[in-house]
Amino acid sequence: MSNIDLPFRATTAEACAWLAQQTGSAWTLARLLENAVTPVVWLDYDAAYPELFGDANGGYPAPIFFEEDVARLAAGSADVLITFTKDAYKLPVRLPAPGFVRPLDQLRFQKKDLERLMARLNKPAPVEKASETQAGISKEEVLLAFAGTAKMDLARALDEAIGIFGDDGARVKASARKSRRNAVWNPVTLALGLHDVYRAPLGPLKRAFKTHDFLHAWAGNWEESLRLLGK
Repeated sequence: MSNIDLPFRATTAEACAWLAQQTGSAWTLARLLENAVTPVVWLDYDAAYPELFGDANGGYPAPIFFEEDVARLAAGSADVLITFTKDAYKLPVRLPAPGFVRPLDQLRFQKKDLERLMARLNKPAPVEKASETQAGISKEEVLLAFAGTAKMDLARALDEAIGIFGDDGARVKASARKSRRNAVWNPVTLALGLHDVYRAPLGPLKRAFKTHDFLHAWAGNWEESLRLLGK
């Protein structure tokens, strides 16, 4: 069998065929989603939503990462419903209810994400434990990893820094003493708090630690915490 060329943005069928050739096993949309590969749908520019598109007047690929949207796809939905995504500047945004609906065949998987998945499957990253003194992650990284996991304004919660978001919770103590811009958060404590306090499902939280490079050093602590809690 000749090698299958992987397009820059592959359809579900193309992504599954390429992965099947690489791994020797069958792939489906559900398996792609289980392995934390984020699909995208191209949104053509719509003047009704200028804040969503910004300067991207031709449109942009909107990621589908919100737990409920992903679960709907994994369950075999006949179309794509996007209720929470990122705008053209990669900032998290909730779409006007009931969200955007697109045909299932408009789903695409980015070449770099599929290649990253293969690298992870071929050579699992060693599990590292974050040291007690390791700096936390920034607000921007917190939003990138966890925005959309719970129904709340996470950016505002970080700025207000009450409850699990302050020094007595997930924020690394006194990291914001000079300015809020310098604040960092322990992602394990934060993720557990989002689950326990704000009912964020464990699925997207687990995917975050597998997907984002800046969380790899915390993966060991995260897995150990889940084990101790029986989750």
